[in-house]
Amino acid sequence: MFDRSLRILLVSPEVTPLAKVGGLADVAGSLPKAIATLGQGEISHDIRVAMPRYKGIEAREYVTDFPVEMEGRQETAIIRRTQIEAHLGPAHAVVPVYLIDNYHYFNRDGIYAHADDADRFIFFSKAVLEMLPRLGFQPDILHLNDWQTGAIAFLLETRYRHNPFYERMATLFTIHNLQYQGNFDRQVLRKLGVGEEYFHPESLEFYGQVSLLKAGLVYSQILNTVSPTYAEEIKTPTYGERLEGLLRKRSSDLFGVLNGINYHEFNPATDPRIVRNYTSTNIEAKKDNKSALQEELGLNVGDYPLLGIVSRLVSQKGLDLVTEVAPAIIEGGAQLAVLGTGDPHYEESFRQLAQRYPGQVGLRLGFNSVLAQRIYAGADLFLMPSRFEPCGLGQMIAMRYGTIPVVRATGGLADTVRDYDQNPLLGNGFVFSEYTARALLETIRRALRLYRAKPEEWRVLVKRAMEIDHSWAKSAANYVELYQLALKRIRPLAETAD
Repeated sequence: MFDRSLRILLVSPEVTPLAKVGGLADVAGSLPKAIATLGQGEISHDIRVAMPRYKGIEAREYVTDFPVEMEGRQETAIIRRTQIEAHLGPAHAVVPVYLIDNYHYFNRDGIYAHADDADRFIFFSKAVLEMLPRLGFQPDILHLNDWQTGAIAFLLETRYRHNPFYERMATLFTIHNLQYQGNFDRQVLRKLGVGEEYFHPESLEFYGQVSLLKAGLVYSQILNTVSPTYAEEIKTPTYGERLEGLLRKRSSDLFGVLNGINYHEFNPATDPRIVRNYTSTNIEAKKDNKSALQEELGLNVGDYPLLGIVSRLVSQKGLDLVTEVAPAIIEGGAQLAVLGTGDPHYEESFRQLAQRYPGQVGLRLGFNSVLAQRIYAGADLFLMPSRFEPCGLGQMIAMRYGTIPVVRATGGLADTVRDYDQNPLLGNGFVFSEYTARALLETIRRALRLYRAKPEEWRVLVKRAMEIDHSWAKSAANYVELYQLALKRIRPLAETAD
C-alpha cells in the first residue's frame, strides 16, 4: 500500500491528552498514534506533533529557543518536548510532541477567544517553520489542522519555498469545522510580514478581512475534511460558510476521511471509569451501568428508557429540537441524561427541564470525562440531531458502548449511522433528515417502540452496534495515501519514490 516511509509533522492547536476544547484534540491525539503503529514489513512512518505549550502543560525537556519576528520586534520561541505513547495490539511506538512556548502568548487561562488570537497563532505558525531546521527534522508532510495553522501553508509557499530545506515539503490541510475561520482585520498582513499584494480574493482577502482558514485552503496542496458527506456538503451554500466557491474550485484536491475513535481508551471491556465492564457477548452487564448512572444523576432507578446527551450546548447540535420534544418524550415514560456546557440559553433550557421533571431529567453543566463515559455506557439511546456535523465522535463512542444513536443525516452522522427500520439487517441506529422537531420526535418514538416491544431485536441491534469497527486503522491508512498524493502535487512523480 505504501511505497516508502514518510516523515510527518502534524500541527494542531490542541492535542489530547495535553489540551482539549473539542473533537480536534481527539483527532490530533489519536491519528499520530495510529500512523506510528501503522506499516507493513520494513515500512514505518516517523510522525511527530507540534502544538502550543499552554498554561498548565508540563514539559521539562528543553530543546532549543530562537527569536521570531512579530511586526518588527523579536519574540522568543522556546521549544520543549514531551511525548505520547501509542499501543496497537503488540505494536508500540512513541510519538514526540514539540511544545512551542512563549510566556506572553500562551501563559494564560483558556486556549481560544483571546483578543490577540491572530498574533498568538501567527507566532505559533512562524515558530513551527523556524523550529524544523534547528531540530534537524525535515518533514515530507506538514499536516495542518484548522485555521490556527493556516498561516503555515501561506508562509511556506510565499516566504520559505525558495529555501532548499523547505522546497520539497508538502502540506495537507484538514478542516474540522468550516464555521471556525480565523477572520481578522487586514492589519494581520503586517503580522504575517507581507504587504497588500496578498489582500485580494485569490489569496487571503475574505469579505474585507484576512482569513487564516482561507490561507490554508488556498495554499495547501491537498485539503480534506473529516467525513465524506461533509466534504460534499461544504461545496454547497447551505454548509459552505461563504467558502463554497473556493472549495468547488479545489474540488479535485478535496477529500473526506472519516475520523476514528481510540479503541484503547473507549473500550467497555476494560474502561475503569464505568461501574461494570462488559462486551457484546455479555450485554446484560450494561444494565448495571444504567442503574448506577440513574443513581448518580438522581433519576428514578428502573427499566425506563434512558436517552443520553454529551455535547457542547450550542445551536449546531440541534438542541432546540431536543428541548422542544423533551416534554413529550419524558411524559411518555423516558428519562434524559445531559452533560455539557455552552450557550447560556441552552443551559437554562435544560435547567428548567430538570426542575420541571425531577427524577426524569438528570443534568450536569460543565465537562466531566468520567461522567461522559458513564452516560455512553449507561444510556439506551444517544441523541445527536445536529444541524451539521463534520464528523462527530459521540455516535461512534456510543455504539462502541452499545448505546444506540438517534441522529440527523448530515456529515459524519450520515456516514456512520444506518437507519434500523429502513434496513433491519444492517441498521445500527435511527436516522431522520428533515430538521424539525416533528421528525426528531417520530424518530425517537420509533426507537422506543423497538426498545419496549421487541427486546430480542433490540439486543441484536446493540450487539451489532458494538461490533462495528470505528477504529483509527483504516482512517490512518487513508491519511497516508493523502500524504503521498500531496507529495506528488509538490514534487515530480519520480522523486516520490526516493
